[in-house]
Amino acid sequence: MPAERGQPLSAGCGRGLIAARAPGCPTVKNCDSDGMALITLRRNFCHISDFWIPGAVAALKIHPANHVQKIVKDRLPVWIYSLQPELFRVRFHYSYCKNFHSENGNDLHPAAEPWVSQVQEWNQPQQSLKNEDEEMLYRRLHSFISPEEVLSFIGTLDTVPVILASAALHRICELGHRNGEQSLPKGILENSIFQALCFQCERDPSHLTNASLVMTLQSLVRLSVDSQSSLVLNLMTECQSRLQRGSLEAHHLCILGESLIRFQGSGCEILELVIFQLQSENLENFTPEDIVAIYRILQACPEKLDQHQTFLNTINSFSLSMVSYLSPKSISHILTALVALDQTHALPLVIKLGKYAVRYVPRFTNEELRKVLEAFVYFGHSDRFFTEALEQHVAAQCLSMDPDVTSSVMEYCSTKRILSKPIFDAVAESFVCQSEKFSPHQISKLIGPFGKLNYLPPNASALFKKLESVLFARLRYFPPKMLLSLLHSCSLIERHPVNFMSKIFSPFFLQRLQGKESCLDRVSLAQLTQLFMTSILECAFYKGPKLLPQYQVKSFLTPCCSLETPVDLHLYKSVVTGLIDLLGSRLYFGSKVLTPYCYTLDVEIKLDEDGFVLPFTMDEDVHKRVALCIDGPQRFCSDRKHLLGKEAIKQRHLHLLGYQVVQVPYHDLELLTSRSELVEYLQRKLFSQNSPAHW
Repeated sequence: MPAERGQPLSAGCGRGLIAARAPGCPTVKNCDSDGMALITLRRNFCHISDFWIPGAVAALKIHPANHVQKIVKDRLPVWIYSLQPELFRVRFHYSYCKNFHSENGNDLHPAAEPWVSQVQEWNQPQQSLKNEDEEMLYRRLHSFISPEEVLSFIGTLDTVPVILASAALHRICELGHRNGEQSLPKGILENSIFQALCFQCERDPSHLTNASLVMTLQSLVRLSVDSQSSLVLNLMTECQSRLQRGSLEAHHLCILGESLIRFQGSGCEILELVIFQLQSENLENFTPEDIVAIYRILQACPEKLDQHQTFLNTINSFSLSMVSYLSPKSISHILTALVALDQTHALPLVIKLGKYAVRYVPRFTNEELRKVLEAFVYFGHSDRFFTEALEQHVAAQCLSMDPDVTSSVMEYCSTKRILSKPIFDAVAESFVCQSEKFSPHQISKLIGPFGKLNYLPPNASALFKKLESVLFARLRYFPPKMLLSLLHSCSLIERHPVNFMSKIFSPFFLQRLQGKESCLDRVSLAQLTQLFMTSILECAFYKGPKLLPQYQVKSFLTPCCSLETPVDLHLYKSVVTGLIDLLGSRLYFGSKVLTPYCYTLDVEIKLDEDGFVLPFTMDEDVHKRVALCIDGPQRFCSDRKHLLGKEAIKQRHLHLLGYQVVQVPYHDLELLTSRSELVEYLQRKLFSQNSPAHW
């Protein structure tokens, strides 16, 4: 029960003990002088169970008879929980309408002053009764399921202390947000009882407890109340006063900090004082909810990250011990804050949050799951158990998942090169069934990973047929670069966009693609060039426009966003050593050779017409060229012996260009234990019995 008591919200208008009586119930004229009247009143109440009189509790409390105290204490819980709002006949009068109130016809007391005339006369049992009464009022308040019920209940009370008014405001706001409303209906905001609650909190904030004060401010934030209103300004002034006195505890500071950000932004001077006091608090005083609030406060002040980084480092370390107590929502909030604050050095915390996120995958909301996935993508984190939980969740819920979450799942798989067939198959089925739900951006994020990870789902025919129909219907809504990347992804898995090649090779599309820039970016040019090569090598029936030479690149291997994966240096050195031992000299093969077809070969070996190895410097009498692909882990899907799409199309094109493609994958080389075994392995690869090559 709150320790402080505030002003009454309303004033009784000179009521005696009974303001309305039931039939057969005798009128009590003077309660203090007639003990038998109380007994008669008690007997009548035993027969009228649904009859309760506002104000009667206050009058009974001050009666000195012990047996009356016991009767009231025994009967009070039953009466309060059997209340029916429509039976209340005595409504309170708002404090701004009445300046004075009277109790039992005694002296009037100013409504602006606490009514304490009888409190000092109460003995200990009577004080306990009052505490029990308030506790029951709060429990009743939290049993309602709509703002209207709360207002109806408040309207039946004779007096509403400021603390109860604060609790009622908070409950109304809480119920409004629980129902999915961003703000309360106009009817609630204009309700006279609701306005009276606001007035009560505005008039007398000094009588609020610390908890009630900050919770009221938090409620007003959720209600989108004007930050310059007198109610908010009064509460802010009181908060600042207590803040300067250092009387706010850690939990209150966290609530206040978030409210200040919403009302006044990160530049608020009071917020700096809140953060300063938070830094001086003992970390053991923070609950998991407080830790989440601190992250959100700091997240709102990224421009001040440098001056708060030491405090943030402390919170990052302390949070490791709190992860097991965090809810799914809290885990999502912290990961989001770590991304916003660029805490790439806090990987231990990210990893531990990821471990606990595994168990919460089915419990995350769509938005929370999306934020978790975005954080994992940002930090480059992946977890096998998290992926397994995600597979089960997506397979079961894909058709009901938000399209934004579905595309985020695919982006997570794409970034970490996770070829999860359960996820890809479920997503493909979802797109075929409800393609109209996906925006162009979401479609691009959803289809791209199929090409990148070189995977065709069981319903590939239906998937790409649906994609083609969507593109025909909504082509103008796809930004040029997004459309180019999408069509390029399709070509990686031999789903060539022949019906759209004439559009993307046209001068009109190229001008749109270039936009206001002076020239096209390197990645777009490389994608256009590879699509053009595809039209020549794999789509001989295509007779549309060609890509002009000025839009073609010379090499697909670029420092960033390359269409080829650079060779693994460690594997390359190992294979080169084995080739020297096998061929007898470095002279007989070339390394990192750029071909006239834009592809770079890891190793190239030239053969004459009889299959003998020629020195690499010779260009005459070359009958066959061997392209040795030293494929490291980065050229495969994660934890799978499955080539990525860009490596598959490279080997496919090299084969069509006449090269003899020899693949040397890392998982074969890892099995070799000696240099002699490596030489024997390369000999089998290059000079097998079916191969015409000799040395």
